[in-house]
Amino acid sequence: MKSLHRYISRQLIIATLFIGGILIFIVSLIRSLRLVDFVINRGLPPTVLLKLTALLVPSFLTIILPIALFTATLFVYNKLINDSELVIMRSAGMSQNALAIPAVALAVVVTLLSYGLHLYWLPLSYAGFKDMRYSFQNSFGSVLLQQGRFNTPVDGVTVYVRARESGGDLLGIFVHDTRIPERPVTIMAERGALITSETGARVVMFNGNRQEIDTETGRLVLLYFDQNSIDLNAFDDNVEPRWRDPQERFVGELLTPGDSAVERFYRTSLIAEGHRRLSSPLLIFAFVAIALASLLSGEFSRRGQTRRILAAVGAVIVLQSTAIALANLTTKSLALAPLLYALPIVTALAALVILMRRPGRNRSRLSYAKASI
Repeated sequence: MKSLHRYISRQLIIATLFIGGILIFIVSLIRSLRLVDFVINRGLPPTVLLKLTALLVPSFLTIILPIALFTATLFVYNKLINDSELVIMRSAGMSQNALAIPAVALAVVVTLLSYGLHLYWLPLSYAGFKDMRYSFQNSFGSVLLQQGRFNTPVDGVTVYVRARESGGDLLGIFVHDTRIPERPVTIMAERGALITSETGARVVMFNGNRQEIDTETGRLVLLYFDQNSIDLNAFDDNVEPRWRDPQERFVGELLTPGDSAVERFYRTSLIAEGHRRLSSPLLIFAFVAIALASLLSGEFSRRGQTRRILAAVGAVIVLQSTAIALANLTTKSLALAPLLYALPIVTALAALVILMRRPGRNRSRLSYAKASI
């Protein structure tokens, strides 16, 4: 019997990984397309896009894991039924509970993995994503590196960059500095780079010229240089610290908000997010229980299990929609928080009760056979 359990478990794991991998690829591709515009408009390297997408993977997994395991359970057990393998296993003495053990065991493992994602990896990675995106949105580099545009990062300074290479080098730099109205300066350079130091942002330019009007003679003074720089340290001084979203916080922070005015205002939403984070992994076990109850309980039909599969999918959709609705209502009233836990637990228990019923023969056919005798 252990060998049969290993056989079913191996198929479930392979199917879950395959389906989960496809879903992660699709979701990551869709989300990365949204970030492409953000990266291109700020002239950021392609590696930034990969880092931002990678930081979102844990948030994808919290959604994909339940769907992947539910789909894999339906696929594997339906395949076992269609190939008559399940009939042979029953003939070998395997009961309903024994057939369900591999899926239930895998559901427990995935639920624990989901708790790890919800409680640790999700807030950690999402906070990194928000911090990186915020820094690029508010840093000087994200403004200057918009190639082909005239940028005014500091009052009195206009910067134009013709192109930006993948390594970060700037090509075709034009700087017009009028911070001293009596002595405007125009600088042009073939190439350069943006350097951020403790004193602020600085544009270092190579192979260019500096043009300035001599106020005494009225003549243009042209100075050629191999290297020159201009300070732009006034830009980054007014960046305000941002408020952290609920998804960036650990459960302890969500359930016990601070005493600041903003924390008090969002107190209900923060606590509701904490309860949602704790209750969401329980849906995984409920999804698997629904899949097992739909395929292992009742009678087997040689015409296929399409109706049962559709019924299971419909039940999961209703369950997930109800959970989302409850989570939204909990942000308005914390009295509904216990329902977030009760919904998946009650659903899983009801599905397990249905699963324990032994499949019987068709009663109408049995009564007809008795009448004929």
